[in-house]
Amino acid sequence: MKYRSFGKTGIRVSALGFGCMRFPTVEKDEKRVIDRQRAITMLRNAIDNGVNYVDTAYPYHGGESEEVVGIALEDGYRDKVYLADKCPVWLLKKEEDFDRILDEQLAKLKTDHIDFYLLHALDGNRFENTVKKFHLISHMEKAKEEGKIRHLGFSFHDNLDSFKKIIDAYDGWEFCQIQYNYVDVCHQAGTEGLRYAAGKGLGVVIMEPLRGGKLADVSLHLAETFPAGKTPVEWALDFIWDQPEVSLLLSGMSAEKQVEDNLLYADRSGAGMLTEEERAVFGKAKEIFDTMALVKCTKCRYCMPCPSGLDIPGIFSIYNRVPVDGKEAAAKDYAVLDVKADACVACKRCEKACPQHINISGEMQVIRETFEESGN
Repeated sequence: MKYRSFGKTGIRVSALGFGCMRFPTVEKDEKRVIDRQRAITMLRNAIDNGVNYVDTAYPYHGGESEEVVGIALEDGYRDKVYLADKCPVWLLKKEEDFDRILDEQLAKLKTDHIDFYLLHALDGNRFENTVKKFHLISHMEKAKEEGKIRHLGFSFHDNLDSFKKIIDAYDGWEFCQIQYNYVDVCHQAGTEGLRYAAGKGLGVVIMEPLRGGKLADVSLHLAETFPAGKTPVEWALDFIWDQPEVSLLLSGMSAEKQVEDNLLYADRSGAGMLTEEERAVFGKAKEIFDTMALVKCTKCRYCMPCPSGLDIPGIFSIYNRVPVDGKEAAAKDYAVLDVKADACVACKRCEKACPQHINISGEMQVIRETFEESGN
């Protein structure tokens, strides 16, 4: 495992962090739950091989992720890692909710402190109307004084201007977490935001390095863009590790093979690892991706559950196959769905939760019309 500096904290973190949003799942009582034994074994294996940063959040896996992480970090594993968790800002209705939720998280995680605590999924509106309104930064500082959390940060989904304003609003930020990959260089915080945060001394954690798997399971056209010798996954991760401003990247690993591969890739990683010719390839790859992606969904599932029973990420995944596999092939998978896009009632509950700010109800209308033309 390779280790990198985490901003001005003086801490060294593994180049690869374990994101606990995409644990393997099983069917139980007609719902998907974490396959606990597999998840615990995978997480401990990663730690045994040098991963020292574990990231979870209050809503992951319907609240089950924190509990499973707490179990996985028993037997001495808690002392081997830096643990990151997040405050679900959108759920706070009064100031007291911050302390109540933090105490709940500590109990579920079976620990007396969280090393890196983030205000979750900030955008300009949440910062102005929730963070400031409920004095959340003061609450974080108080929790730090009490030893419940060690380092203060935030994760982010909005535009570059909002990102800079949030950073500049508080001198005590120690780190941030942004969505970043070779497709999102000009989206949300982007490359400029990455460099801005690092220039202010913040550690920068990268999420969605594979854009919810879209840069892993790529079309043949996209795969052929990259030189032989590495998988599309390794190329995507190397794009991030190549940049010295990056402290670490998170991978939401859901299978043992992903853990094994990512550990290998991390061991080969390093800032400045790519040549100029290799860096130029990513621009071409982005052009191909942008012409094929109909809906830029990362399958984070913040939109779920849908009151109307739609599998929103699943429907988008099928629809996004249209430019690659053709409408007819995608329509066959769409046809077998129990709940289709026409069930959307445009309640927009999902849109309020979507970090990508996707017009989900509008897209469902387009998808319905697209597949109706195919007789589905």
